Amino acid sequence: MRKLTDALFKSDQSLGQAGQPVEHDSARRQVAGSARYIDDMPEPAGLLHAAVGQADVAHGTLKSLQLDAVRTAAGVQRVISVADVPGHTDIGAVFGGDPVLAEDTILFHGQPLFAVAADSYEQARLAVKAAQWEIEPGEAILSVDQARAVGAEVGKPVHFRHGDADATLKNAPHQLSGRIQIGGQEHFYLEGQASLVIPEEDGGMLVYTSSQHPSEVQKLVAEVLGISFNKVTVDVRRMGGAFGGKESQAAQWACIAALLAHHTGRPVKIRLPRSVDMSATGKRHPFDNRWQLGFDDHGVIQAAKMEVNGFCGYSPDLSNAIVDRAMFHTDNAYFLGDSAIDGYRCLTHTVSNTAFRGFGGPQGMMTIEAAMDDIARHRGEDPLTIRKRNLYGQGERDVTPYQMTVEDNILPQLIERLETTSDYWQRRQAITEFNKTSPIIKKGLALTPVKFGISFTAKHLNQAGALVHIYTDGSIHLNHGGTEMGQGLFTKVAQIVALEFDVALETVQVSATRTDKVPNTSPTAASSGTDLNGKAAQNAARAIKQRLIEFACDHYGLRPDEVRFHAGKVTLGDNVIDFADLVQSAYLNRISLSATGYYRTPKLEWDAENGTGRPFLYFAYGASCSEVSIDTLTGEYSVDRVDVLHDVGDSINPALDIGQIEGGFIQGMGWLTSEELKWDDSGRLLSNSPANYKIPAIGDTPPVFNVDLFPQPNREDTVFKSKAVGEPPLMLPISVWCALRDAIASVSDYQLSPALDTPATPERVLFAIEALKGRPS
Repeated sequence: MRKLTDALFKSDQSLGQAGQPVEHDSARRQVAGSARYIDDMPEPAGLLHAAVGQADVAHGTLKSLQLDAVRTAAGVQRVISVADVPGHTDIGAVFGGDPVLAEDTILFHGQPLFAVAADSYEQARLAVKAAQWEIEPGEAILSVDQARAVGAEVGKPVHFRHGDADATLKNAPHQLSGRIQIGGQEHFYLEGQASLVIPEEDGGMLVYTSSQHPSEVQKLVAEVLGISFNKVTVDVRRMGGAFGGKESQAAQWACIAALLAHHTGRPVKIRLPRSVDMSATGKRHPFDNRWQLGFDDHGVIQAAKMEVNGFCGYSPDLSNAIVDRAMFHTDNAYFLGDSAIDGYRCLTHTVSNTAFRGFGGPQGMMTIEAAMDDIARHRGEDPLTIRKRNLYGQGERDVTPYQMTVEDNILPQLIERLETTSDYWQRRQAITEFNKTSPIIKKGLALTPVKFGISFTAKHLNQAGALVHIYTDGSIHLNHGGTEMGQGLFTKVAQIVALEFDVALETVQVSATRTDKVPNTSPTAASSGTDLNGKAAQNAARAIKQRLIEFACDHYGLRPDEVRFHAGKVTLGDNVIDFADLVQSAYLNRISLSATGYYRTPKLEWDAENGTGRPFLYFAYGASCSEVSIDTLTGEYSVDRVDVLHDVGDSINPALDIGQIEGGFIQGMGWLTSEELKWDDSGRLLSNSPANYKIPAIGDTPPVFNVDLFPQPNREDTVFKSKAVGEPPLMLPISVWCALRDAIASVSDYQLSPALDTPATPERVLFAIEALKGRPS
């Protein structure tokens, strides 16, 4: 772990302020089991438990819904259908199309038809089984090819254009094309979707929910009940994981609980069984992508045509922005020359897919990384050599397909350092020699970069608020609009506030995210949690600090430069007093010790109509080198070693950042290798439990796993020159997939590039080996 020497971070190491490797604020409580989640909260008197009944066809017309037997089932207090919704029935996050409960048309297998409130969780789950319905089946669209054939879309296609791609492609010395199908991914958060709703005396609702977007839950609960937003308060202390799955899709369950609470006048809790959670909530979007590249004798790209097709599900949800981000990242780290990028949002009669860590970026990157490998095989060169030749450079080679200039590219230096620390070229030579003499076990090696844009591409979401109080004993209360889902946001923002006053971290108490404290919050997503909320909290703290300085100058007859905060003390000219004493004195002299803070991201301009502009404040960079071994007789493989060098700017908390990198890498590796979503021909999700859906386990962690941070501050004015870390690491394990392709390619003496869709399960690896053996060199 590197040492931070920037003057901004020089402070008493015992304080635990920004720049220091402080443990997660809930770590000890989580290990001890005392950290409280929705289902751990003390149950209020009269609590009812909710469950939902689900459709058993993918598409059709609901002809009848018989619920009398449900109403008379043991313990049942209320049953509701869409007819019982007093307000809005559509809870679409951005665009319409998401009914809170099914209306006349069935949209996917597993869609909630009705909801039950009963005295116990078991009674509610049993009661839904008593329902009877009749659905007239319709013709379901279950693939991208079907959707494209009939023009089924959830949003209009988007096109990026830079130069004349057709003409340049036609005249390029070499051309290659390809197609890659990229699988989706189940969020598989440890805490499933859950909400507890308590009716208030004024007709409002207090909503405890596991959500990344409290303000959206507030809005939608109010709308389905037909009441004003100020009558709904949403409280989120922490989530047991989210990964994007609780950005838009947590709201439905809070709305259902609120509807039942409204009709019964009693508190209602809903927590989804894992199988219901997996069948009724969206996934990472699968993508079906095509590409054509023209390049010169050195493998340098001159022209690119790419098509990305998002498998969106039945409604828009967040798919338009997700497909946009896939398009933004089809270049990854490379200059594409003249380019044409097309993005399609395909409607399918499956659950509506949604945000997932990376938000479409990983699916876009996979396309160009597949192409880089193929160019290398075509030209007989090492893939890393081809990647380095195509990196964004200076002058004419620094403009993206969407016309944003890449001003901060540090990848040449970062990759050079990782090449050295990972012994890439020595290992490449050793692996090549090993593969020549090993008929069964083949090894593969790959080093791949990541360039990931940071900011919400919906400009209005790039804002945040915070609230800071200082009490008369010197203790500090902090509230902000970000939510804690295990990533350590609360810890980082508390460190920022502690550093502003130069007090011990224990001085700062962070409370649950609440819509009645900080209103109109953006979701905690897009890796922007610290960038936005950290800056807002810093601004609030600085407002109070400025008041304290002005008070001290007036009260003690000092100049501003004679008032200094340090290590829990305040220097006032020649005197030193405790921070708490200054606060007490300020209070007695009627100085406000509370402030709100606000921040909005600068420099963002995006013309969606023309597909041009600056959608990101900056890019986060990284690179990883992965080594694998495969058994050519079975397709089984192991990831033997991983080396990561990642850019987080000046780290606010190196321990948390390294943890995010490690966790993101393993989650991304699961997406690319083992996590396979399977539906049957009727549109029913088959992979609906831990028994038939394989996330990485501790045994899948590479035995050699080296992670380091690249020591360079952010050139943009982010909080303490840090960079986002939540999403970019998920794309680092593309190197694992490329290493698998490298090992398979050794079967043909690296003359041929294998086709390998994801997830690259052992079966797919074996099929790719056999297919390669059957192709002429």
